[in-house]
Amino acid sequence: MKRKSRFKALGTLTVAAALLIGTLAGCQTSSGQDEQVNNASDDKEAFKIIVADASTTHHLNLYVAQELGLFEKYNLDVQIESVEDNTAARDLVVSGKADVFWSCPTVAIAAVANGAPIKAISQVKRPCTSVLVVPQDSPITELSDLDGKNIAGISPTCEAVISITLAAEEAGANFLLERLAGGPAIVALESGAVDGAILEEPHVSIAELAGYKVLFPTISENIPCRTINASDNILASNSAELQDFIKAINEANEKILANPTADDIVEIAVKYTGAPEEAIRHGNDRLKFQIELDVEGLIQLGEELVKTGNIKENPGDTIFSDSFKGITW
Repeated sequence: MKRKSRFKALGTLTVAAALLIGTLAGCQTSSGQDEQVNNASDDKEAFKIIVADASTTHHLNLYVAQELGLFEKYNLDVQIESVEDNTAARDLVVSGKADVFWSCPTVAIAAVANGAPIKAISQVKRPCTSVLVVPQDSPITELSDLDGKNIAGISPTCEAVISITLAAEEAGANFLLERLAGGPAIVALESGAVDGAILEEPHVSIAELAGYKVLFPTISENIPCRTINASDNILASNSAELQDFIKAINEANEKILANPTADDIVEIAVKYTGAPEEAIRHGNDRLKFQIELDVEGLIQLGEELVKTGNIKENPGDTIFSDSFKGITW
């Protein structure tokens, strides 16, 4: 948003004086013209974008872009509003109190299917890194062993929960899902209250470092994980600024992928998420950040939500923003 320039009136300058000023201006050097352009650019007000965020290492590219000044490079003023979870982030955007949120793709797909005024503008990463974790001496060794077991998981609409549920059903097994987030799920696992837990990073690494083992790691590996989503309102009014926002995110992606456990990257992850440094160093290289939307995978995920009764109709490619076609999809 450019500030309106205000020019003072010429006042009582005579015509002759005005002509003289015009003549002198005509003699201005090209370097002087460049200086004027630069001053005009410097005077451009930074565009404000409010991001509703439930902190996790899966959103590390947001934090890196913020901490390394990549948003400022594109003249963006990004404000991060912390919330409890993905649904709270979604609700803040839907209500108009924020512009953008990161979430599991199922949160965005279900919201669009139910008429929410949002669109997915970018992928965050792929593949899904959520896996089933069990004690070393667990009797669960095959999918059929999940029958009748209590398994912790964040939500029945979590893409990893869906994929493991469907795989278990194909093997003739049905398990009871205990709705628990990562930290409480590990506590329940340690106390024996659940037989296993479907966790994502950094909780997978926390569990591994504590001696738990991962089962069936390939089940969810082809599922697209996390999307960046924006309100229809900001997409309609400031699509160009959002495109710059994604450019900054992509630069952060490149920085992270170059060395996921570099000291500065780990320090930023700890600062924003509070996750143990050891766990971040253990599993940060599993987070393959990108911006290209996995269109086919996300539409298929919508089909799975229909099959499991979470939504009535698959929104298909209406989940994606037309203004990002050719950019992220």
